[in-house]
Amino acid sequence: MTNISEIQIIPVKPKSGLLAFVSIVINQQFYVGNIAIYSSPSTDDGFRLVYPCKVLPNGKKVNCFHPITKTAGEEVHNAVISKYQELMEKVAEHNERTYPK
Repeated sequence: MTNISEIQIIPVKPKSGLLAFVSIVINQQFYVGNIAIYSSPSTDDGFRLVYPCKVLPNGKKVNCFHPITKTAGEEVHNAVISKYQELMEKVAEHNERTYPK
């Protein structure tokens, strides 16, 4: 089992489906940043993660990080999306208190 901790989410103004960037720590040993959270109507939960890559001068994209197994990918996805939804609920509650209808 993969231990996903220190999940930090930075929401952005939504554009082309991009909702936020996230950084995580895996197994208390690896820091991974710049994971993008996108909305995705074709997935069960409505979200997809896009892992960081580097674009070379010739235009070729090279993956910097991505899960190798389906299980690891699901663990990262579930931990990140759970934290994102929790954050969005807090934001909605704050907005309801601050700007009542």
